[in-house]
Order: sequence, then C-alpha cells, then structure tokens
Amino acid sequence: MLRRLILASLVAAAAAASVVTDVQTAMSHGNFPLAETMVQMYRAQHGDTPEILEALSWLARGDLMTRQFDKADAHAKETEQLAQQALATRPLDAEPHLPLALGAAIEVEAQVLTANGDRSGALALLRKDLAAYRNTSIRTRIQKNINLLSLEGRPAPALEEREYLGAKPAPLATLHGKPVLLFFWAHWCPDCKQEEHILAVLTREYASKGLVLIAPTQHYGYVANGEEAGPAEELKYIEQIRHQYYADLLNIPAPLSEANFRNYGASTTPTLVLIDRSGIVRLYHPGAMTIDELRAAIDRVG
Repeated sequence: MLRRLILASLVAAAAAASVVTDVQTAMSHGNFPLAETMVQMYRAQHGDTPEILEALSWLARGDLMTRQFDKADAHAKETEQLAQQALATRPLDAEPHLPLALGAAIEVEAQVLTANGDRSGALALLRKDLAAYRNTSIRTRIQKNINLLSLEGRPAPALEEREYLGAKPAPLATLHGKPVLLFFWAHWCPDCKQEEHILAVLTREYASKGLVLIAPTQHYGYVANGEEAGPAEELKYIEQIRHQYYADLLNIPAPLSEANFRNYGASTTPTLVLIDRSGIVRLYHPGAMTIDELRAAIDRVG
C-alpha cells in the first residue's frame, strides 16, 4: 500500500512538472487556446502548485506578446495573487518555479502599464516590488525592468571591481572621454559565447576611437552539468571557459561580482550596456545583439 502511494505521488509530481514544458510547446506553435486549456486541466488535477503558477505566468507572457493587454494583466495578477498565498507558508526561493512565476508576473504587469502609456505607474510598481523582494532571487529581474524604463540617459552605475579576471578594470569614472561597452556574461550562457567574435571584431575596429570593453561576470555556485561548486572551484571553471570560448578577449577586464549584476539588472545574459564619453548610458539591452546593431549603437555615441 505504501509503495503504491509513493509511486502515485511521484507520478503526480512528474505530471505537474511537465505542465510548463507542455504549455511552452503549445505556445511555440501558436496554439494559445490549447496552452490555456492545459493549465486549466493541470490545475483541476493538481491544484495551484509552483509549476502550475509558472505555466500560468507563461500564459500572461503569451497574451502580452499577442498584445492582449487586458488578458495579460489578468493572468499576471492571478499569478501574483496565488504566489503571495504560497509565500504565506514557504520562502520564495525554496524551489525554482515560484520565483520564475512571480518574477514573470511582475514583469508582465509593468509591461502592460507601459504599453498603455503609464510608464510612471510601471516604475512605481517595479520599485515597490524591488523593495519587497530585495533579498530574493527575483531582485535582479525586477531591476532589469526598472533599467529598461529608466537607465538610458542617466549616469552609469559604478562597478564593483575588487575581484576580477583578465586585466585590472579601471573605474568607470576614470574612463570619461571614452565610449565604454559592458558585456555581462555567464559561464553557462551559449548566447554569450556566440557574442565573443562580434565583440572581438568591434574592439579592434573601434580601438582608434578609444572604445573600452569590460566584461562583468559572477559566481553561480555550479560548474559543468549543474554540479555544485564552491567559489574557488567555480573560479577555475570560469577561467577554463574563458580560455576555451573567449580567447580573443582574455585581456579584457572581467570584474567578478554579484553586486554588478544586481545593480545593472543583468538577469538576462548577455546584457549589453553602452556608455558614452560623458559616462551616460546610451544603450541598455538584455540579450544578444548582431554586429550591425552594436556597430550602429557605437557610431551614435561617436
């Protein structure tokens, strides 16, 4: 009897966990009604588990993508309400699905406000949630959304540079008079590796104009295949990755600091930030960019 109960529990957990993948697959094929039906069916069978909340947040993202703003807002607010109910009995970061769900819900709510012309309302919402979740894993994601709305045109935040790889970083304040490109990357990030050749070409191309490239990274607590690792072991692994995939950028300063990622909201890797000769952010871009896109941005700062 006990064995059957354990088996049933494991089967139920596996089924609930698959809802996120199933919903993402349906949405990738443009079948949003099927994705919504899947969420309803899983909820009826399993209740409002963290996995189902994450799936619900994907519905909100799909609605936003198709510009169904009222529906996106409703799904996001439902996700947030259910997440807050769950937080009454557990920490946010007890497992990965609930923070992903809540972070996405907050993001969608802010983007809906922005799409409807209420940028100040979006910033107020994000700043309120940043204060509420400052000590959790979604802090950086919330900061990213604040930066998307407010960082361009403002002075670049200073970088923490006590620990670094490659050449010793110069403080941003000492680089006024030169354009600076920040490349936030992670050792596990495939898109970052694809960006290496682009950055190598551009640093050579714009060397005569004084372009400075700085490549902040951070510890994640694991190495290959997600194997947990202490800071010293992970640092060796990061160096291995640098030599294997970033051979053209080995002399580029690479500050190693979680604080830099939090301050710049680099929850997406790569994140690219272009700073002009006066120290003002002119481009804040979570995600990869093509060489033509980056070249055009650098040309604009002169």
